[in-house]
Formats: sequence, structure tokens, C-alpha cells
Amino acid sequence: MSLLVEWRGVNSNVGENTLTLLALPGVGNIGKASLDALNDINEAEEIARLHHTALPPLATLDEDGLLSPPHLSVRSIESNTGIRLITIVGTSQPLESQYQGTMAREIMKFLKSENVENLIVLAGMVDVATRKETFIVPSSSSFRVELESMGADVRRDEPSSGAIGMAALLSSYGPLFGINSACAIATTVGSSGDIHASQRLLESLDKWFELGVALPKDAKEKLTEKLASMAPKVTSDHLSELKESPDAFYM
Repeated sequence: MSLLVEWRGVNSNVGENTLTLLALPGVGNIGKASLDALNDINEAEEIARLHHTALPPLATLDEDGLLSPPHLSVRSIESNTGIRLITIVGTSQPLESQYQGTMAREIMKFLKSENVENLIVLAGMVDVATRKETFIVPSSSSFRVELESMGADVRRDEPSSGAIGMAALLSSYGPLFGINSACAIATTVGSSGDIHASQRLLESLDKWFELGVALPKDAKEKLTEKLASMAPKVTSDHLSELKESPDAFYM
């Protein structure tokens, strides 16, 4: 197993939680910007870091000014409705498809070992500028029924050509590991950071799951800051994968 779990502070497990939200860099950085802002606004506590050898070998300075190897940050948010959320955010993902599959499976094994029951992956989907929609696509019929009963906008015909990337794998692997998994998607033009799509995604999740983490007035400012900080890195290096599956969109 290539996944190394580094527990932070006094934490030694994820603990009980209602929902786990995960996002990685992708189309417009919609999902990542959303969770970064959510973590900042709610002062989320970092409980673990997930290190994997498949991640690009780039060490960066963390929030404490310390050199840190590439990782996914696992954080905890206590909502005002008593719901405990877990967020998992990474600054990068494997560039080669076989490594994406390996890492995705090991993350799912980790989540299963920590008794995570519900995983929602946040992503963006490129579409025309006039289309501003947010919807969710589950990986099992039982979870679909549950989501529909909650009033979520569940789609059965999108993404019509499929999806590729680690976000796609993580959101579809759920049934193999006994986890309710789904992908929450916001449409975007995809060429740059879309603040409105990120906020729309957060507001939809808050509405569907009654998270109790209503965004303060500076939500747009937070999202703007996050997207601006990521702007120099918003480049796609997945052309070979897209050529192999030209009709599928990359999450």
C-alpha cells in the first residue's frame, strides 16, 4: 500500500461524521475552490494528511511555513446543526491514469477503514456560458433514491459521455467499498476559475444536505482569493487521456 496516513495533533482517526466532501484540482478548480473556502470560513481543523507516492514530487510550504511533501489534507468541520463534516482536498493529483486508479482505490480503502458512509466529490463540467446548473450523480440506485428523497437535483442522463480523472473514479467506486458515493457537479465555462459556479455548488450542497454551514457575506471574497492563488497552476496536462476518450469530460 502506497498511501501513508499522517495524523495531525492528537487525532488518531477520522471519527464519526455525517458526510465527507472531497475535491481535487480540475475543470475551473470549481470543487477545490469551494472546499478551500468552506474550510477557511469554518476554521476547519486538520486531522490528517494523506501522502501517496503517485502524487507529483513537489514539496510546498504549508500554512505553518514548513516544507511539506505532496498530500491530501483531511479536515473536520462542526456545523451549527450538529452535523460533523469531513473535507479532503488536494493541491494535485497523479498525472497518469494508472496511478490515479491506484491512489483512488487506496483512498477508498482508507475511508472504508474509517467507517465513512457517505462521500460526495465536488467537480466542474464544461458547458456553454449561459447554462448555470448544479446537479448530483450517484453511483448506486439506493443512494439515488435517498438523494431524490432529500430534494437533490439528481441526473440520470449526465454526464452523457462519461468522465475521467480521479474525481470520477472516487465518486464511482463507492459500491465496491460499501460507501454511498456521488459526484456533485456545477457547470462552468471551464477556462478559468469560476467564482459563481463554486458558490452555486456550495449553496446546493447546503440546501440538499442541510449542512448548517451557511456562507458569510465574504464567501465570494474567499472564493476569489482561493481561485487567484491557484491561477498560476491552472493548467491541464491530461491531453493524452482526453484523446483516448474524446467525448468524456475531465473532472
